[in-house]
Amino acid sequence: MTKGKYYVVWAGYQPGIYDTWEECKAQIDGFSGARYRAFDTCEEATEAFRREMDVQEMQFYTFLTKQKAQAINFDAFPEIRLDAIAVDGACDKNPGGKIEYQGVRVGTGERIFHLGPLEGGSNNLAEYLGLVHALALLQQQGDNTTPVYSDSRTAISWVRKRHNRSTLQLAPDSKLAQILARADRWVATHTWQNPIIKWETEKWGEIPADFGRK
Repeated sequence: MTKGKYYVVWAGYQPGIYDTWEECKAQIDGFSGARYRAFDTCEEATEAFRREMDVQEMQFYTFLTKQKAQAINFDAFPEIRLDAIAVDGACDKNPGGKIEYQGVRVGTGERIFHLGPLEGGSNNLAEYLGLVHALALLQQQGDNTTPVYSDSRTAISWVRKRHNRSTLQLAPDSKLAQILARADRWVATHTWQNPIIKWETEKWGEIPADFGRK
């Protein structure tokens, strides 16, 4: 498998590090004065991203990419894998509203990826896309052991069935439709060994990737 590149966006709608050109492009299209660059490794991209930001910008980025992981009492639940990725999705008007999703490291709350907003989706689609994104990213990194947590039984079911089961009608030329088609192709044509684990919200509290908008 050909190793992908990592894209750093210093000036864009949301500065950060992205693992696909499509995600990078979404942050710079139409943005005046956009600054970005591709790197061969995540380490190079991370160092370049940090080096180009001043202290104030770095503080703001840290605020954006950190979740309140300390709200979960991990000591009380040793079964939770702190090295895992937790994913979650959100929709501002379900269904048919703007969606976004993200993945964070369970133990630290560090944001690993984020995409959105995308027009005309649903919460289930956001959850599904986040789960597929995490699996694809781990496979790209050659990691077949790190678990992925999701609190959505629907999204987990769709991934296991290797296709989304949404009845929502999407505009065929919309960005969301294109990303969803790519996700469906990926789960249909790839295999993975990473455990997909249902996050037990009632027992553990909100998933670390939760957007906190309830």
